[in-house]
Amino acid sequence: MSLESVLVEELKDLYSAESQLVKALPKMAKGASNPELKNLFTEHLEETKGQVDRLKQIFEQLGKRPAGKLCKGMEGLVEEGKEQLESDEEGATKDVCIAGAALRVEHYEIAGYTAAIAIARTLGQDEIVELLTETLNEEEEAGRKVLEQSQPLIEEASSEGEEEEEAPARRAKANGKHPTKRASR
Repeated sequence: MSLESVLVEELKDLYSAESQLVKALPKMAKGASNPELKNLFTEHLEETKGQVDRLKQIFEQLGKRPAGKLCKGMEGLVEEGKEQLESDEEGATKDVCIAGAALRVEHYEIAGYTAAIAIARTLGQDEIVELLTETLNEEEEAGRKVLEQSQPLIEEASSEGEEEEEAPARRAKANGKHPTKRASR
């Protein structure tokens, strides 16, 4: 297999990954309860559509077709994200889980674009390097934004967890009862 063939396979993998993400991002936006996180996913959807178009442009330059390969890595990450969306978690805790899935997706894409850029650079495909670098920069920024948005959600989820743990004791106290410790056997 030639190095150009390896590049085409990498690009097909990225094309499949981005196409899967175009379908998954609206579900992530719908499943998130935090308005900023919803907005982040909606914005990234538009950016991802542009990335798909950029990949199509690269395939045209190479005289190749983008179809024919399923990115199994992204398929697995999307499935994990789907599990988070369907979980029983609620509120900030669920949003933290969804954001974690999104961050894994971004890092997967960053790795793929970094590899494709290295191959394209070695082949002297400067215009392709430029297009892929533009996408890589967007993916890195998206990852930074997800991480930035996650921190307040993590703190909120932590507060929610503390409230859930303290609720039985507060209810017992409100009813004039003292919470009892379980007898050890």
